[in-house]
Formats: sequence, structure tokens, C-alpha cells
Amino acid sequence: MASISLQGVTKLFGGKKVADRITLDVADREFLVLLGPSGCGKSTLLRMLAGLEQVTSGEIHVGARRVDTLPPSARDMAFVFQSYALYPHMTVRRNITFPLIMRAHRWWFHLPLIGGLAKRRIEQQPAVRALVERTAKTLALTEMLEQYPRTLSGGQRQRVALGRAMVRQPDVFLMDEPLSNLDAKLRSSMRAEIIKLHREVGGTFVYVTHDQIEAMTMGTRIALMRDGVVQQFGTPRDIYTDPANTFVARFIGTPPMNLIEARIDPQRGLLLGPLVLPLPAQLAALAPRAACDVLLGIRPHALGLSQGQGSGALAGQVVLVEHVGAESIVSVRLDHARTAHHGEDSDGGGGDGSAEVMAVLQGYSELCAGQSVHLVPDLGEAVLFARDGQRIRAS
Repeated sequence: MASISLQGVTKLFGGKKVADRITLDVADREFLVLLGPSGCGKSTLLRMLAGLEQVTSGEIHVGARRVDTLPPSARDMAFVFQSYALYPHMTVRRNITFPLIMRAHRWWFHLPLIGGLAKRRIEQQPAVRALVERTAKTLALTEMLEQYPRTLSGGQRQRVALGRAMVRQPDVFLMDEPLSNLDAKLRSSMRAEIIKLHREVGGTFVYVTHDQIEAMTMGTRIALMRDGVVQQFGTPRDIYTDPANTFVARFIGTPPMNLIEARIDPQRGLLLGPLVLPLPAQLAALAPRAACDVLLGIRPHALGLSQGQGSGALAGQVVLVEHVGAESIVSVRLDHARTAHHGEDSDGGGGDGSAEVMAVLQGYSELCAGQSVHLVPDLGEAVLFARDGQRIRAS
């Protein structure tokens, strides 16, 4: 079993906490994505799993074994680096075979003639050749086995790095932003390759990225981090539809969730500037007994366009229209309501005084900048946050 359990894992660099009492339980054969902005501690957490960084406090268990006290070689994990880390003087075959050679390493392997013969003998063993060739076939590298890394494209080099990890047949695969050096088209195809690899090979995958598209499409569960703290841990669907705070709400989703300053009045309903809307049942259940200020979180696809001014519409002016094929992303500056953008781009301390929201409309919109519009929010898909950014939930 390759389940992973992190229990209160903390890492200090000097006096700075880059991982703060992280506790996660990852099931066997799960695909966990560590997601977050640069500097949030996700790569450090991965390196602690691999044994490349020491844990300041806490414990790491893989299956029934505690591994944070073990050297990297004893943890049965394979690491795929962002920079591929291939040996340029070795062929693709030797790069993939190298972990198997090192598994049988002896001190005299360093001797020029004897060591070379010994490594070649291991490489020529029928079981080793069969494993390497089966791995190469899985990754469509068979025709490149005798080539050198310098002759390969970025996507091919990444597949070689994956093959070198696969051939070890480890319990746990660790991947540190392996697709960040590829162009958009290659990233898309390699995402599919890694998903397929996880399905066919099994094992537990832990994958680091700052790209939410990778996280949402690849992970069975996501740990979204900020400043060394896990903000939310759950399935991609849970994190998208049920964000724990405004940071999660704004980080997940393209375009991000709109946060509109509002006020709940138990007698009148939801006040958005001069607009008064009745509270739907799921929001009314969260409403406090006394009036209070809140942030209304609503996804861009839940803002519809009204042809005329209605009693439940937000008036505003179009700022920008972006056509992205089957959809149009429309930025609208509201006339009588303000928005709060704290989340991924600020410290969470309140609104920024702007009044811009984004709406996603189906098809090619004929709207243009400066045009007056009215947006109708679908409150059935809305969520509420306190002004400090924390989600309001039923007590």
C-alpha cells in the first residue's frame, strides 16, 4: 500500500515557516495535486516527501512505514524534475536504464573499464531490456532509444524523464512542475499522457503545479496552498463549487469568481447598492439574525445579460469584451455596487474600491466598450463570505 500521511509537517528556513503544520491523508493510487502561487511551499513539501529537504517537525508515513527519518534511496519514490535532469552523454536507453544500474551499484562501478563493463552487463540483462523496452513502448519512445537527449524535443525529453521514473516501479511518483517548460499545445498532450500513465501504471502520484487547469484536469484531490498553509483540501469539484475562503474562490476558476460587497438585512433581503434581492433558500439559511456586511461570491457564468433594466439587474458599463471562441468574456463596471478582489492578489483585508465584474456569455457577443448593460445574478449559484474572507456556513 502506498498511502501517504503527513502529520503536522512543518519546515523552517531560518525563522521563516515555509510549511506550517500540514496534515494530509492521501489514499493509495490517488493523484494528489499540490497547487498554489509561487513561493507558497508546495515544492518544499514535495522535496520533504522525497527526502531532499529535512522535516523541521512532524511525521511522514508511506503505508505503514515512517519515512521522514529515512534517506531518499530508502523511500521507494521516483522524482520527475521540472528541468528533466537527463544525462546528456547517455542515450535514451541508458537514461531510462540508469535507475536499475544504480540499484545494483558497487564501489568499483567508478573504475573506468571495469565499471563500464559492469553497467553494460546490467543493461543487457534480458529482464532489464524487457522492462526498458516495455516502458519505452508505453511512452512512444521505442524509435528514440539510441538517440541522445539533445536531439529530442521538449515533450520527448519529458517522456524520457517519466520513463526513468516508471522503470523503477516505485510506490510513489513525485512530479515537480514537469510541464512548465513546454508550450501550451504540448502541455495539453502531456497532461493526457500523465493521466493515462496514472491509470495504467497505478501507484500514488503527488504532482506540484501553479496551473489550475493542470490541477483540475489531473488531480483526484487538490491541496491548495498559500504561505505554507493548506487553504483547502478536496476534490476539484468541491474546491470549485464550495470554496473555503475568498483566496480559494479567486484562485480557482477562469475567469475568477466575482466578489461583490453586499449587506444582508433579515427583513429586506440582500442589498447590492440600491438593488434589493430576495434571498434564495440556501442563502437565507446562512443569514444572521442581525444585519451585516458580506461578500457575495458569484461565478462569471452565473451572471446573465438582461436586455433592459429589470428589478433584479445590476446596471453597469462594458469595459472590455474578450472573444474566446464559443464564449465571450465581458468586463463590466457596475454603477452602484463595489467589488472586493482580495484573494489571490492581496492580503485579504477588504475591498479595493473597484466596481468591475466579469461575465461569461455564450457565443460571439456584439457588445462593445462603453455600452450600458444590465446583469442578472443567479443567486442559486452564489456563496457568501464574511468581510475577512472566510466562508459563511450554516451553524
